[in-house]
Amino acid sequence: MVKVAFFTNDLKNIDAHFGSGEQFAVYDVDANGYSLHGVIPTGEERTEGRVEMLVNEHVDIMYCVEIGPAAAAKVVNGKIFPIKYKQVVNIEDELEKLTSMMATNPPPFIKKILEARA
Repeated sequence: MVKVAFFTNDLKNIDAHFGSGEQFAVYDVDANGYSLHGVIPTGEERTEGRVEMLVNEHVDIMYCVEIGPAAAAKVVNGKIFPIKYKQVVNIEDELEKLTSMMATNPPPFIKKILEARA
């Protein structure tokens, strides 16, 4: 299982910037499916606080529509794999892709996460 966070404004789409999104939704994902773990409001937290929130939730992969290079480096230093989209992407579609990848042939970065959790 991997824990995935999506920065979202509407809880349906990856549509929020890492630095200005008001919340992130955390899902548990494995080869059999996914479930919502929780929705975490970011409040007034900035980069360090947001990274700490992700680390405290044991997030492995984080999605957003935009993240600056310094913030991305801090996310990576927190042992979280950041994924940035330039356009809005549906969370459920992304969860279906992740589940399918994990059931068939996970990419190396997911294999590394799974091995670290074993």
